[in-house]
Formats: sequence, structure tokens, C-alpha cells
Amino acid sequence: QVQLVESGGGLVQAGGSLRLSCAASRSIFSIYTMGWYRQAPGKQRELVASITTESITNYVDSVKGRFTISRDNAKNTMFLQMKSLKPEDTAVYYCNARPPPYTSARTYWGQGTQVTVSS
Repeated sequence: QVQLVESGGGLVQAGGSLRLSCAASRSIFSIYTMGWYRQAPGKQRELVASITTESITNYVDSVKGRFTISRDNAKNTMFLQMKSLKPEDTAVYYCNARPPPYTSARTYWGQGTQVTVSS
């Protein structure tokens, strides 16, 4: 059974830092593109950052220069280092695993972890 287990959310003051972790099943981690999405109250879920199996990264403009996504293939774990946090970063953050293109494999989601940034 494939599982994505997130950890590391919490409450932090503006300007602070947090690191999110996502532990994935070995069966998918080596071939799936991993990513972090977030959803704030009343807003659509958005892609924050993604990282391919070759460690090619992509970020939404609002977090560039502040967030860093990485992956430890030996530990089947993905991270999101968040610095200079702003109140508008407050959201539930979800770990995502996307299969290679042109396959019939499914996408997986974690249960979400709350990040709250106080002003």
C-alpha cells in the first residue's frame, strides 16, 4: 500500500522558518515526481514546488528565493525548507506524488499538514 506521510507543520511567526517532510513508499519514490501543494481557506489548491527524479525543481513565483524543495532518495523522503515565512503562506500543505507521463498509474496525496504564520 502506497503511503505519503507528512510532518513538520506548525505555528510560526512571520519571518520564521519551518521544514516539512514527506516520507513515501519506496515503490513509488524512485520513479515519481514529488511535490508540495497548499490550500488556504476559501482558495484553490496550488502547486508550491515540485522535484523530479533527476532533482529538477520548480517553484511558484510567490515562494521563489524563500522555499527549497529537496529529496533524499536513500530515505524515500522529500523536504520543503521554508524561510522568511509570511502570513499569506498559511495553508494546509499536501505532499503529492505524480507518476511518469503516459502511464496509467495514479497520483497519490498525503493527509496534509497545517502551516500557520502569525503576523
